[in-house]
Amino acid sequence: MVNATQVSYFILSAYFDTGVLKYFYFVIIMSLYILIVCSNVLLIAVICMNRSLHEPMYLFLCSLFVNELYGSTGLFPFLLVQILSDVHTVSAPLCFLQIFSVYSYVCVEFLNLAIMSYDRYLVICYPLQYNTRMTFTKVAVLIALTWLFPFLAIIVLISLSAPLQLCGNIIDKIYCGNYSIVKLACSDTRVNNIYGLLYTVISIIVPLILIIYTYLKILRVCFSGSKQTRHKAISTCTPHLASLLNFSFGGFFQILQSRFDMSNVPNMLSILLSLYFLTCQPLFTPVLYGLKMSKIRTMCKRLLCGEM
Repeated sequence: MVNATQVSYFILSAYFDTGVLKYFYFVIIMSLYILIVCSNVLLIAVICMNRSLHEPMYLFLCSLFVNELYGSTGLFPFLLVQILSDVHTVSAPLCFLQIFSVYSYVCVEFLNLAIMSYDRYLVICYPLQYNTRMTFTKVAVLIALTWLFPFLAIIVLISLSAPLQLCGNIIDKIYCGNYSIVKLACSDTRVNNIYGLLYTVISIIVPLILIIYTYLKILRVCFSGSKQTRHKAISTCTPHLASLLNFSFGGFFQILQSRFDMSNVPNMLSILLSLYFLTCQPLFTPVLYGLKMSKIRTMCKRLLCGEM
C-alpha cells in the first residue's frame, strides 16, 4: 500500500515497448507539434497585425488559436519526452500541472465555441442590431470570462485531488488525468466526484446547450428567410460546426474512456482516440478557418509574401 506522503511520482502504464519505432513516432509527433505551432502562430499574427480583422468574430478566433497553442504545449513536449524514455514516470507536481493545462484547455475550448455560436446567432438573427449588441467591451468581457473561469475551476479541482490519500501510483493512461488519480484514492472522494460532475455540467453541458439553442434559432431564420440569408448562414457557420463536432467527438470518447472500462478496445486504438481531441483539434481548427475564411486566407498570403 502507498500512502499520500510516499507518492512523489506516478507511473504511466499505457505505454508499451515499441523498440526502434519510437524514433518514428517521435518524428511524427514532433512534426505535428511544429505544424500546430506554425499554423496557429501565423493566424494569430495575421489577426493581430491587420486592423480590418479586429472584429468580434476574428477576436474570438484569435482566442481559439491561442488556446490551441496552449493545449498542445501542455501535451506534446511531455509526450515527446515519454516516447524516448524507457521509464514512463512523471513527478506529482508535473502531473498536476499537466492536469491543469489539459483540463483548462478543454474548458476554454468549449466556452470559446459557445461564445462564437452566440456571435454567429447575433450576426444572422439580428444583423441590424449586431454592432450595438456585440460591442468591443462585451467581446473583451466574454473572452476574459472564457479564460478566467476555467483557470479558477481547475485550481479548485486540483486542490481537492492533491491532498487525497492514495493507495497506488499507477495511471493507466499516457498522460495525467484527474479522474485517474481520484480512482487511486483510498480516502473519501465524494466531494471530488460531486465537484467533478458539477464542473463537467458547467464547462461542457451548459456551453453545448447554448450552442444547440443558438443553432436552433439560426435554423429557424434560415428556413423562413431568403436564399441569400441561408447562404450567409451556411458560409459563416460551417467552420464553427465542423470544429465543434470534431472536438465533441474526441471529448466524448475521452469521457467514456475515463469513466468506463475500455479494456476490450485495442491498446493502440485507445491511445490514438485518447489523443484525438488534443492533437487533431489544434491542427484541424487553423486549417479549417484559414481555408474557409477568405479574409484570413488573403491576409495569410500577404503576410507570407511580406506585403503587410
